[in-house]
Amino acid sequence: MMDLLETLTNELGAVAVLTGADAEEKSQGAWAPMGTPLAIIRPANTQEVSRVMELAHAAGQSVIAWGGKTGLVEGGHADGELALSLERLNEVESIDVVGGTMSVQAGVPLQKVCEAAEEAGFFFPLDLGARGSATIGGNISTNAGGNRVIRYGMTRDLVLGLEAVLADGTIVTSMNRLIKNNAGYDLKQLFIGTEGTLGIVTRAVLRLHSKPLSQDTGLIGVEGFDNLPKLLRHMEARLGGTLSAYEVMWDGFYQIITNEPAAGRSPLGGRYPYYVLVEAMGGNQEADTPRFEQALMDALEDEIICDAVIAKSDSERNAMWALRDDVGQVLHHYPIFTFDVSLPIAEMEVYVADLEKAFDAKWPDNKLFVFGHLGDGNLHVIAAVGDESSEARKAVEQIVYGPLQKIGGSVSAEHGIGLEKRDYLALSRGPEEIALMRLLKKTLDPKGILNPGKVLAVET
Repeated sequence: MMDLLETLTNELGAVAVLTGADAEEKSQGAWAPMGTPLAIIRPANTQEVSRVMELAHAAGQSVIAWGGKTGLVEGGHADGELALSLERLNEVESIDVVGGTMSVQAGVPLQKVCEAAEEAGFFFPLDLGARGSATIGGNISTNAGGNRVIRYGMTRDLVLGLEAVLADGTIVTSMNRLIKNNAGYDLKQLFIGTEGTLGIVTRAVLRLHSKPLSQDTGLIGVEGFDNLPKLLRHMEARLGGTLSAYEVMWDGFYQIITNEPAAGRSPLGGRYPYYVLVEAMGGNQEADTPRFEQALMDALEDEIICDAVIAKSDSERNAMWALRDDVGQVLHHYPIFTFDVSLPIAEMEVYVADLEKAFDAKWPDNKLFVFGHLGDGNLHVIAAVGDESSEARKAVEQIVYGPLQKIGGSVSAEHGIGLEKRDYLALSRGPEEIALMRLLKKTLDPKGILNPGKVLAVET
């Protein structure tokens, strides 16, 4: 390892190789532990990433790619290994205003991508709570979802082309800018959502959308779960394709984000079992706002909803979204276990009720917080049971993941598998699928040096 670090330092420069206290300081993750790597390598371009992998491959040294370190499933855990940070690949390379595309390096933070698109008169719809630190390369490696999947799809749907470095240092450049391109295999899919286990994404071509000319946001109180899918379909029909977000918060979560010590306060007068944050983005504010208001008025008259508040300014809209994004309030109930699952909407009410019963039976003083992008079937579940032992974690995971296989759910909706969900992958993927995953891994990374142990356990 020391010989490898010496070679990397000589070839890439001292600024590119961090060890000791410098590496430990850089290893602090936002939510999940990153471990303490033996060294952090910070290449400045694709060619340097290629050289790092060429040398690491020859030495049989494992490499774990790092983006913004905001993952939740220990997908970037690099204890005792070589971490490869893409933080210096942070340039927006170009924007094609005719074709509506943007070429970026993988280390660009998502927020910077969105701001660059807006400055050029476009809109990049991927939106996450960690937008200020999560990088586009990390978003691609986990196929991130976020708040607007219901209209614009996952990250996969926003990537036209990319460049990736394989385990042996081979550079695969497929910076496609075409929306339609059926010339052979779509190789970019090998690297989207595979968590850096098949290759390291270094550059990408993103699909931009026209900048919305209208934006309407409302916060809604709903009495019964059955009315949530009714409201979703009602708004989809009445808004004519402009519905861009449909976020649901169970009351337990809503209370901690609207009461002290949280800074936010509820704009609604009453208290309800469910709260929905609805947003529509269209092309004519003067026409779209009355339509949005009428849709909610009709929902009120039809007794689908109990109350609603519509944002009348950017500050009010931002305050509503700030409530939904204030997930950090759950830390006041630490220790916590966080989950990101997906399941049919029709199964959600019973699923959450069963979770509550199971947690109450085992840990009477537990706190359970549920919220998520219900419109696309994604729920976030956070459990605080007063115990952070491995035994407690195992018991909590069994409660949360156990029912999903039977109802056609997924143990991961948008955060990946990493280490935390690896043992439960078989609940969402069949044996033939997992065997094919292993075949791909063995083919592209025969020495098993790319993010080993993540998604799939290392075969012995």
